[in-house]
Amino acid sequence: MRVHVVIRYIGMVLVFLAAFMLASAGVSLLNNHDSALYPLLLSSFVTAILGLFPLIFVERVEEIKTKEGYAIVVGSWLVACVVGMFPYLIWGGEFSLVNAWFESVSGFTTTGASILNDIEFLPRGLLFWRSATTWIGGIGVVMFALVILPSMGRSRQMLYNVELSTIAKDNFHYRSREIMRILIFVYLGLTLATTVLLKLSGMCWFDAATHAMSACGTSGFSTKNASVAFFDNPTIELVMMGAMTLSGIHFGVLYATMTGRRNNIFRSEIVRVYVGMMVIASLIIAANLFSDGLYPTFVESLRHASFQVVSVTTTSGFATADTNLWPSLAIILLIFCSVVCGCAGSTSGGVKVDRLVIAAKVIRNRVKLQQHPTAVITTRTDGTVQGDNVLNLVLTFVVAYILLVLMGTIVYAMFGCDIMTSFTASIACIGNVGPGFGEVGSLDNYSELPTILKLNSTLLMLVGRLEIFGFIQLFFLRSWR
Repeated sequence: MRVHVVIRYIGMVLVFLAAFMLASAGVSLLNNHDSALYPLLLSSFVTAILGLFPLIFVERVEEIKTKEGYAIVVGSWLVACVVGMFPYLIWGGEFSLVNAWFESVSGFTTTGASILNDIEFLPRGLLFWRSATTWIGGIGVVMFALVILPSMGRSRQMLYNVELSTIAKDNFHYRSREIMRILIFVYLGLTLATTVLLKLSGMCWFDAATHAMSACGTSGFSTKNASVAFFDNPTIELVMMGAMTLSGIHFGVLYATMTGRRNNIFRSEIVRVYVGMMVIASLIIAANLFSDGLYPTFVESLRHASFQVVSVTTTSGFATADTNLWPSLAIILLIFCSVVCGCAGSTSGGVKVDRLVIAAKVIRNRVKLQQHPTAVITTRTDGTVQGDNVLNLVLTFVVAYILLVLMGTIVYAMFGCDIMTSFTASIACIGNVGPGFGEVGSLDNYSELPTILKLNSTLLMLVGRLEIFGFIQLFFLRSWR
């Protein structure tokens, strides 16, 4: 593997991140030179220098190998999380080395978990950078760079193939460069529309922009200690729910809907399952909350139930209520939604509805084959026949996901967490959901966890965001031939 080639492409990503740090410094400047201005300017300068050196001194290469592609993608995510710490560390406050790493990884992986006990104490420039990390991570650090940075020839196709999972490509019927433009077009449009609607609903422009970035990135980073519950505004909650729901749908399907194509949200089997799951879970939880007397009316129960269901299903993690106080049935359904999550090709994490549907059909077909051993049965999703390689990938992913959740649970329990905290924190981190239950509930945070568990949490976040095998490949590059 040509290490210098990998370093050059990672350098491009660093220059891209330096520009966002500079934009965050601009927010500090507009906010009466708040205390984040110089940390952000210094961080931008250092990050730009680190990125420019390989661009200047390493010769450009038109083609890269698959092994190098994996190294570039995983390396870019890791390096992005490292430089993302700079503004936090320089600013200080609650940000120790481990806490800065946790907040940076949580942002870029769109997990939205936090170690901050007083978010509102942060200056606006740092709050904007915090939201920017999660917005960049939503569509993918490398995907953003592929569109915005200069032409990279055939290498662009290779990096696109590595960054976007196989199952997410089914609804794209365009060339790789067109796909990347579609992703950015939908993402930018959705973010801008959400920002305007939140402003009209009662937020100030700053809160509207940061919450829109977080909602569309399905992260859950808020500028308020009480998250969305701070606003206590049903209109804001509806806008947020709409943004989160759309961001959890395959962006190719959203684009097809906007351009009048056939493979739109109204015809998609995956979208029907995704929306249906949230509607059914919301109604059952609302009935459970109302029958237990937690809220005075069914409408109030449905308001809080539907917001939390949408929030965890899309892996956003915003909160309007303390779900630790909810009855067992509601908690179990929210845990289920935290495992399945949104659709492939969206900004959400988790197992994905697509894999759930395919796995269910594989089980159904297995039963049919036992009844009719000579039958030829195909597995289709949204009219596309899924080959054996896709079916094997789906089942392997699901098994690996479950094993990692169990391993994560054991690690949390080894260091003193109760079973509810251990299990749900493991699910929340690998699924990039953010809040779990117990000590890491919807209105709590991860600040009280010991250092080893904060590091364990960030490892799970990275593994989940890189779809497990993308991250694991980094450790087996020497075995490639």
